[in-house]
Amino acid sequence: MDILFIADPLSRFKIYKDSTYAMMAEAAKRGHTLYACEPQHLAWTGSGVEADVYRFEIVGDQADGHRDVWHEAQPVEARTLASFGAVLMRKDPPFDMEYVTSTWLLELAERAGARIFNKPQAIRDHSEKMAIGEFAQFVAPTLVTRDPARLRAFHAEHSDVILKPLDGMGGMGVFRVKADGMNLGSIVEMLSHDGARSVMAQKFIPEIKAGDKRILLIGGEPVPYSLARIPQGSEVRGNLAAGGLGVAQPLTARDREIAEALGPVLKARGLLLVGLDAIGDWLTEVNVTSPTCFREIMDQTGFDVAAMFIDALERAVG
Repeated sequence: MDILFIADPLSRFKIYKDSTYAMMAEAAKRGHTLYACEPQHLAWTGSGVEADVYRFEIVGDQADGHRDVWHEAQPVEARTLASFGAVLMRKDPPFDMEYVTSTWLLELAERAGARIFNKPQAIRDHSEKMAIGEFAQFVAPTLVTRDPARLRAFHAEHSDVILKPLDGMGGMGVFRVKADGMNLGSIVEMLSHDGARSVMAQKFIPEIKAGDKRILLIGGEPVPYSLARIPQGSEVRGNLAAGGLGVAQPLTARDREIAEALGPVLKARGLLLVGLDAIGDWLTEVNVTSPTCFREIMDQTGFDVAAMFIDALERAVG
């Protein structure tokens, strides 16, 4: 089938670690035809949603994850999204108004018959940080508010807390405030824009030393390995973008409990691929925009995450 990837420019891909590239390579290996575009290439014309897309082929030695030239592109053409067998929304955050507009356009395309993964409404409705509120039984003490007094009271109760913005990514804007409360006021002012924006506060989970685990759900089923992203040096953030070390490991019993509880619920909402984040026994985020960590798990364990994903995609489109 023809598969359209809506993503960042292919020229920016670091294919040795890019999950979208892993999907593309597996799909090509099975004989599917690959197309790409970026969100700004989407358009509603009054009669439907189309995009300026280009067909491309993967070239070179696929064992070489550092090759400079890895794809060859054909000329751009306009096609309706409904003409593709599947459309994969793989644009990285930030989740801003242009991202929201993309989900609206993709919903219009869905109504015309396009098969889009993850489902646009589900992407839009699941704030990657706020979504944990639906599954509070798995969540450490957490507060979301723009009220500085509530944030100070939360710190006073728990002594050691993490503060972060609701729209950050890659560990951006994450602060730890210990019992001494040093810089608490300044951090709250900065993150909340003096009370204009909501902030998430969570009790510090000491198990972060063992890693911030990424648990992948594909078609509602967990990949049997997580990627523990372990903070390095004095860093409190395990995110790979913040210098964390990724170590693949089998799911724990608690990881499976969380995954098996959330998997069917999220699958039913049209979320083919989800990245749960957990620290120790606690769920911290539900990532639905462009979950990653395929490559690291594949390289370290031999488990073919990309094959599991394309299997699920093929089942989903029938």
